[in-house]
Amino acid sequence: MWRYCCLIVLLPLFAFEHNYNDLYTVRLNPARIDADKVFLLIDKSDYRMYLYEDVTLIKIYKVVFGNRDVSDKFIQGDRRTPNGTFRILSKRYDNRWSRFLHLDYPNEESYQRFHERQASGLIRKGADIGGGIGIHGVEYASGIRDNYVDQRINWTLGCISLKNGDVNELYEVVKVGTPVVIRP
Repeated sequence: MWRYCCLIVLLPLFAFEHNYNDLYTVRLNPARIDADKVFLLIDKSDYRMYLYEDVTLIKIYKVVFGNRDVSDKFIQGDRRTPNGTFRILSKRYDNRWSRFLHLDYPNEESYQRFHERQASGLIRKGADIGGGIGIHGVEYASGIRDNYVDQRINWTLGCISLKNGDVNELYEVVKVGTPVVIRP
């Protein structure tokens, strides 16, 4: 399955024959999706999350991040969303964000880049790489609504945010261990 994931990341989206507007509104039936073949591709430059089942694009979600900077996360507090390949570490219902899909950031790849940046002086010694990065809904209690996602208003501390209805749907389709590729 992973070899397909890597292949898809390199292919442009127009290589598939779909009416992309339908892929924003289609309702997923988790019973008809093989969770073992699902992976997510998050493209920060176009504010989209693409849900694939094997090599088939089955859904597109609008997303927002911490800020407009599409470069990799450097340190705790920079409000950047990390680039790289991750896995869903855990899933939970969440009072603030409806659902939370915790990613395995920082992983070995993240730590390697972090230490290389420290060695080259891009990051100060003693800096914290951060953590707690995930995919979640909007924060209604703070006045953050679905329109933030539609209007591309970045508001998180580095997480990926979807509309609550979208993250609820996604929650039912993905499993712990699902691959997540985040690219600039």
